[in-house]
Amino acid sequence: MSTISLKIEFGGGLELLFSNQRSHRVSIPAHVPSPAAGEAADGPMKPADLAYLIFWLRDNLLKERAELFVENGTVRPGVLVLVNDTDWELEGEGDYEVKDGDEIVFISTLHGG
Repeated sequence: MSTISLKIEFGGGLELLFSNQRSHRVSIPAHVPSPAAGEAADGPMKPADLAYLIFWLRDNLLKERAELFVENGTVRPGVLVLVNDTDWELEGEGDYEVKDGDEIVFISTLHGG
């Protein structure tokens, strides 16, 4: 199975949810089961996208309080996502197919007070 290497960064307090570590290097599968296949490993596959990465991060790196990172199947409102320094809204949001070497940054714009 081929993999994709990514640089992941967290800021604005999100790093506190990820072992207080701002920068991570991760490898994820290049192809993942399509939503229609569910968890079936032998079903149809699709290229890994940001939506998959968000859930992979939640399941593999997140150490506490998932509700502060994920809400309704995507990052919660107030979390800015950058793909190679570009707002993910310009890249198709969760549908963006991640590529080897991409840098994905998650920054919380919500602060207590």
